Order: sequence, then C-alpha cells, then structure tokens
Amino acid sequence: MKVVNLKQAILQAWKERWSDYQWAINMKKFFPKGATWDILNLADALLEQAMIGPSPNPLILSYLKYAISSQMVSYSSVLTAISKFDDFSRDLCVQALLDIMDMFCDRLSCHGKAEECIGLCRALLSALHWLLRCTAAARLREGLEAGTPAAGEKQLAMCLQRLEKTLSSTKNRALLHIAKLEEASLHTSQGLGQGGTRANQPTASWTAIEHSLLKLGEILANLSNSQLRSQAEQCGTLIRSIPMMLSVHAEQMNKTGFPTVHAVILLEGTMNLTGQTQSLVEQLTMVKRMQHIPTPLFVLEIWKACFVGLIESPEGTEELKWTAFTFLKIPQVLVKLKYSHGDKDFTEDVNCAFEFLLKLTPLLDKADQRCNCDCTNFLLQECGKQGLLSEASVNSLMAKRKADREHAPQQKSGENVNIQPNIQLILRAEPTVTNILKTMDADHSKSPEGLLGVLGHMLSEKSLDLLLAAAAATEKLKSFARKFINLNEFTTYGSEESTKPASVWALLFDISFLTLCHVAQTYGSEVILSESRTGADTCMPEEGKILNPDHPCFRPDSTKVESLVALLNNSSEMKLVQMKWHEACLSISAAILEILNAWENGVLAFEKITDNIKGKVCSLAVCAVAWLVAHVRMLGLDEREKSLQMIRQLAGPLFSENTLQFYNERVVIMNSILERLCADVLQQTATQIKFPSTGVDTMPYWNLLPPKRPIKEVLTDIFAKVLEKGSVDSRSIHILDTLLHMGGVYWFCNNLIKELLKETRKERALRAVELLYSILCLDMQQGTLVLLGHILPGLLTDSSKWHSLMDPPGTALAKLAVWCALSSYSSHKGQVSTRQKKRHREDIEDCISLFPLDDVQPSKLMRLLSSNEDDANILSSPNRSMSSSLSASQLHTVNMRDPLNRVLANLFLLISSILGSRTAGPHTQFVQWFMEECVDCLEQGGRGSVLQFMPFTTLSTTFLVSELVKVSAMSSPKVVLAITDLSLPLGRQVAAKAIAAL
Repeated sequence: MKVVNLKQAILQAWKERWSDYQWAINMKKFFPKGATWDILNLADALLEQAMIGPSPNPLILSYLKYAISSQMVSYSSVLTAISKFDDFSRDLCVQALLDIMDMFCDRLSCHGKAEECIGLCRALLSALHWLLRCTAAARLREGLEAGTPAAGEKQLAMCLQRLEKTLSSTKNRALLHIAKLEEASLHTSQGLGQGGTRANQPTASWTAIEHSLLKLGEILANLSNSQLRSQAEQCGTLIRSIPMMLSVHAEQMNKTGFPTVHAVILLEGTMNLTGQTQSLVEQLTMVKRMQHIPTPLFVLEIWKACFVGLIESPEGTEELKWTAFTFLKIPQVLVKLKYSHGDKDFTEDVNCAFEFLLKLTPLLDKADQRCNCDCTNFLLQECGKQGLLSEASVNSLMAKRKADREHAPQQKSGENVNIQPNIQLILRAEPTVTNILKTMDADHSKSPEGLLGVLGHMLSEKSLDLLLAAAAATEKLKSFARKFINLNEFTTYGSEESTKPASVWALLFDISFLTLCHVAQTYGSEVILSESRTGADTCMPEEGKILNPDHPCFRPDSTKVESLVALLNNSSEMKLVQMKWHEACLSISAAILEILNAWENGVLAFEKITDNIKGKVCSLAVCAVAWLVAHVRMLGLDEREKSLQMIRQLAGPLFSENTLQFYNERVVIMNSILERLCADVLQQTATQIKFPSTGVDTMPYWNLLPPKRPIKEVLTDIFAKVLEKGSVDSRSIHILDTLLHMGGVYWFCNNLIKELLKETRKERALRAVELLYSILCLDMQQGTLVLLGHILPGLLTDSSKWHSLMDPPGTALAKLAVWCALSSYSSHKGQVSTRQKKRHREDIEDCISLFPLDDVQPSKLMRLLSSNEDDANILSSPNRSMSSSLSASQLHTVNMRDPLNRVLANLFLLISSILGSRTAGPHTQFVQWFMEECVDCLEQGGRGSVLQFMPFTTLSTTFLVSELVKVSAMSSPKVVLAITDLSLPLGRQVAAKAIAAL
C-alpha cells in the first residue's frame, strides 16, 4: 500500500490496529528518506487525530507516547502541539494532554542545534500559557457546574499539579527566562525571527502570561480548598520570580551575628567620620546583598556595632566622634537605606531590630553607664524624628527599655550626676554648627568684634571638638573648614583697610588658623585642601606626615625673614599694627633657622624670642614647631638638643598680663596641635616634653605597635586575635591601618591571604573571609587590584601552590575575591574615601606595566598563561588581546584604560584558559567556586558587574560554556545564565543549548 501523506498513514495505522512499535516500524518504511518528524509535524498530526472525538483516541495517543519515548519527536514539537488545544470543556482530552506532559515536563532536554534549543524555550513558554488557561478554565467550570463541583476541582488539582511540577525545576525556569528575553527581542525587531522557526510556533508573549496569572489570581481568590489555593499561590510566585531568577537569593535566617557589617561600621566610626553618607550606604547595601542578610538582623548589627564602638572609644575627641557617628550619622544612613531599598516594610524592620536590641540588656546597660544617660532613649527619639519609627513604636520601645533600666546597675554616681551627657551636647551642637556657618557668611569688615565673640565661645572647654564632630557627622565639615579658610584669608587684607583694633584681626587670624590645623590633625588634610593638591599640603601638620625642612615653601623672601628676626629679637613687646600674620607664618621657619644659628653661637638669648613668638598669636608657635620637628629629623643625635629645647620653650604657656583675649583657650588648642606634631620625634629621640593644659589624652591610638618585633609577626598575631574574637575592634583597626602604611598594600594583602589559606575548618574560614573583607576596606581599591591582579594569578598558575586552594580555604578565598571585585567595581567610579586618598602608592607596581594599554604587547598575566605547557591548545593565544575577547556591546561600555577593568578582564581570560586546559585539580575547583559566588551575588538585572568581563565572542563563549557544563559542579542553569550575555542573540542561543543539554 502506498501512503500519500502523514495523516493517511496515521489513519491506516488506526484502522488496522497496529501496535505502537508496529506503527513506528511502518512509519519509517513509509517515509524512508531520513525526513525529520518535526518538519513533518508528526506530533501535531497525531494530536489532531487523537482529539477529534469527545474523548481522546487511546491508540493514536499510544503512538504519540511511543514517539516521545523513542525520541522520534522533540519535546518542543509536543509542547507546541499541546498548546494549540483550547477546548477545555472536554475533560478527558485535557486529562490526556496533562498525562502526556507528565512524561517529560520535569526533565526537558534538547541536544540539537542552538535554534532547536531556542525553539524548546519558546514551546515551554507556550505550554506555560496553556497550563494557566487550562487552570483558569477548570476553576470556572467548577463554579458554573454546581452539580458536579468535584469534577471541576479534580481537573483544577491536576492542572495545578502539572504547573507546579513544571515550574519547580530550576532548569525549566531558566529556559522560560531565555524565552521571555527572546520573545522581547523578536517583538522589538518587528517579528523578524531566526531561521524560520517562528512561523510554526505561535509563542505566547510574557505579557499574556502575566495577564493569565492576574486573571487566575482573581478566579482563585475565593477558592474554598486552602491546599489548592496555597498551591496556586506558590505557582504564581515561581512564575513572577522567573525574570528575577538571577537575583533571588535565600536570606541567612539562621545566623545571628554578621562580622562584616560590624567591622565596616567600626571602621567608619573610628576612621572615616567625614566620609559621605551615600558611600557608606552603598557599601552596607553591597554587604547586605552579598551575604543575603535579612533587613531586621542587618539593622540590628549596625546598632550593635555602634554601641560597641561607643563603649570602647577612648575619652575625649574619639568618644565625641563616636557619639556623633551613632546619633547623627547612622540615622541618616538608615533613612537613605530606606529609600534605596524601596521597601515598604523598612519601618517595621527597624522596629523589629530594636525589639531584638532591647533583649541585649548587658550591652545597653554598659553603654548607658559609659555615656551617663539612657542611650536607647536618645536613639529612639532620633529615629522617630527621621521617620524610621512610628510614634507608637517609639513610645512602646521606650517603655520596655525603661522597665529594663529599673533593674540595671546604678547608672550615676554623686560625682557625675550634674555632668551633661555627650549625647545631649552633640545633639545640641548640630544646629549650632548651622548657626555658626550662617554667622560666618556675614560681612566681617563691619562687625569683626561680634564674630570674634562667637568664635571665642566656640573655643571654650570641649566646644570646638563637639562642633567639629557634629559637623563631620552631618557632612558640614568641609563647608565649616571653607568658611574658616575664607576668614583666615580675609584677615590678611581686611585689617589693612579697617579702622578696627589690630588685636581683633590678630585674634580672628589665630583662631581660624588654629581651628584649621586642629581639623587637619583630627580629620585629615583632605577636609581642608581642594581636590587638586596644592603647596599647602607640604606643610600641613597632619598625623603620619613627614615634612621636608628644605622645601621651597620654607624659604621665603630674605628681607622679610630679617625683618621678622629683628621684631622677635626686640626687647619690647611686638606691636600688632606692624604685623602681617600670614607673612610672619610663612617666614617663621627661616627666621627660626637664623635664630637657632645665632643662639648656638651665643649671639642672642632665646627666652625673650619664644615669648614674642607665642605671646600674641599661637599660630607662629605652631609654624615654628612644625619646621623644628622636620629639622630635628635631619640632625645627628648630638645636634638635637638646642632644637628640642626650643620646642620645649614654645610648648609652655606665657604668664603675662598683656596677652590677647581667649589666650588660655587658644593655648589648649595650640598644645594639642604641638603634641601631635612632636609625638614621632619625641619617641625617636626618647625626649620628654610636657604639654600643659591638654587635659584628656589627645592621642589614644598613638604608638600601638610593640617595639622590636617584626611587623609580619604583629600582623599574624592581630589577625589571629581578631579571628578568635570574631569581630574587629577600634584598636585592631588602627594597628592594621598602621601595618598597611608600613608594609604596603601587596605585603599586607599577601600575608593576610596566607593566613586565610591556613584555615582548615569551614566555620573559621568563612568567619575569616567576613573579617578579611572588612579589613581590606581600609583600602579596598588597591587591595582588590593586588588580590585579583597579583595574588590569585600567582596561585592559579603555579601548580606547586594548587594544594592551598582546596576546600575550605579555596572556597573562602573565592568568596573573598568575588566580594572585593564586586565592591571595588561598584564603587571605583565614585568618590574615594579620605583615608584611601592619604595612602601613598609607591609600594604598588605600576598598573600600566602589569596590564599594558597596548594590546599588541602581552600582559604579565598572559605571559604567565603562555608558560603553562598544558594550555597549548587553549582558546586564547599568549598574545591575545583583551579587546578581541569582548563583544562589541562590552567594548562600548567598558573603559579598558581603567586598571580595575583590565585586572578583571585578565582574570576572566585566565579562568577561561583554566577551564579549557587538560589539567583538572584544585585550581579548576577554585574557578567553579569563584563563578558560583559571582552568580550568588548577582544584582537585580541578570548578567552584571564583574561577569561582563567574561570573554564573549562566538568561539570563546560556545567553548567556555560547553566546558563549564562538563564540570558537574558548574552544571547549574543559573551559572549558565549569568556567564552569558543574554542581551545578545548569540548569548541566548549558547545559554539555551547549554541548559537544554543539562
């Protein structure tokens, strides 16, 4: 018998009652020329014949099932055929179709060409739409047919079961994710499809899916069966998660402490009070996302760190800084977090965090005792003012804390009962800063006496430190400093034209000068200096800075120097009218050199000169000592005595009736500045100089390193203590920062990574990573360049070091590398923090030589690759440029002149070469962990940030992804989606082919 077409062949088989295997044999006889059954639409034809009557034809259905089992037809053709059936009133037909889907919906695969795999994605999208319509129809029937509700509910249960089974597979959701993007791309290109596959497949749009889901939600809202309703809600949640499947991560609900958040807060509060609030918000958000921290526990950890910092802070300026940080800055940080999260429940999360905090009674009691007040009460009030808590929540939480405090140890003693707490003083200082800024905007030439009165009161007791702390915490310190710079400059020419007393201008000059020096020492010279480095930076009295006594700025006009020496040597008091104080400050260093030489030769007596230097304005003494300190460093041991004696003379106050107004207050600030200036030299020369009137110790973190111990030992010891304790404290931060300055970034990072790789217990290794990340925040940008550009390539390309990359230290290092890469990449275009700007860069190898801009020259990293004999047939040649490995879209968006971008591009080239090599080992495992961590930390929006540096050309992408999926640990649909550029047709094809083959 001769068969004309497919339909006739199916009908003949049915008439003659062929068994399924007989049917298959005869079909191959009828169509012997190797025709593919999908092109002939076999699945479509079988279903069409099977569904003609009110109930399905079981024999023809058995042919279809056999064709599916023997892979005569593809899953995509079957799904497409099923999605065409729309008579949902025929229960038995619908049930038969659902049974067919049951055969393969949770194990879809395709091993054909990329176009066929894309076809499977589209078919699955159509099938999902069909299932949603089928579920909605079953529910409507249940409602309409009151007599047989059980039948409708049964069909509804069957539909939901298949829907849940299909969606519970991550692989299926990944295929649907690709289908959604492909459908959007085809829609954008006005229906111009690929290879003609579009014409035969009426793919449902994602908009239609969302519409069906919305309709289904309305229909199922009143469903009496709670189990089915819950099942439907779960299916809806899974569908809605498909577009965001790369950024949906499970939060860590089982952890109670988060060392990274704790350490970042302590680092900022201790060393970076002047930092921008937005930068801190971005850093904290990054940590929260990378570590999947629930919001209530995240906010709780911030408060815990603040209270610990407050308790541990040394008395004086550091305590004021921490108070301002906790009660002024952190509430502002939380406000920005609230808006950046777009989280409607943020207020509830803050309330929940406070509920947890109130249970930490010992911590709160200790803070109350330290601050001499109810800290929680003040904090709640501030959060209420900022809209972080409702009024009812504030009152409720206050009442709970009040009840707890009744059982707390005695908070106040008789001595301090009348002393105002620092928290109250700081909160009052914040509006005072604003008022002072307004006052300083006025015309000083008309009423300098009024301004002098305001500034004079600002100097009393600890008012200046209070105001500076409040200004720093509210990002007003730069403005504050700018006003004082303007005032200082104004006094240099305003006094010449003014009829006001010269003493007023002298005092305004001195107060502004001392204030600026104090700001520079306490908060760093970057607060004062503009972005462009100026000559003023060379003589700025700042912690850790060594001045050059022979710098041109210390060599002014010789005639002015002679004039100043004559004035200082005058037996009578200096006349204020004769003085131009800015010129005197510039000339004093050269004048001191002249006076020193004359004194050593017995030409003059020095006591009168020192009285003249510090008698009217303290600024001259500061400038003189700044130069003397630099000068002493250049002298031999036996030549230092006269200079040190001169410093000692300048440090003591002058007891005279003719001193200018606010002299005692100015001397206190002067001595604080001088003590900091002299600390290093006095330590080196073992000289004791008493600085009177300084009150509380102004340098609590000075000279922390133990003498006569190698700094590597100090580093390993401090890290071991931090790891054992599980958190970083302020003292440790200062020691680590000093070691970073002394050893350099490479030395610092390399030795810390060595300590990490020694850890053999998973819990300790993970804790070490959390702490190391926060320690590297001391200089995250340079630390990341060293880690990704030097240390990792060295470990991955040296087979003798591969053993150190085994689990758990290898997993931990991969996690740290990804965290650092993401943090640096997300923030390196923003403002660099003050503490990072101050660090010198001489210890870092030039990034241009490490990663040359000329792509013709192989980089050092690529030369490392080419030295590996096992990599002879890798996809990249030794001289292969990074640019040739990136797609056109990447090259438009990535600036390859940026060192971090070049480091990342090189690292991913190394990763691709490792995956393509014939040698497996811990280094390939490390690559797996690195890639998985990249995916685990992905932001909303799919392939992003550092993963965009994956080599992406037709050859490299196909090769790379195929190599990845061969490794069992990397056979994750989410990993494949993340490492391919799904915005490009090639990326979608490669991802679909790789995922469909899993």
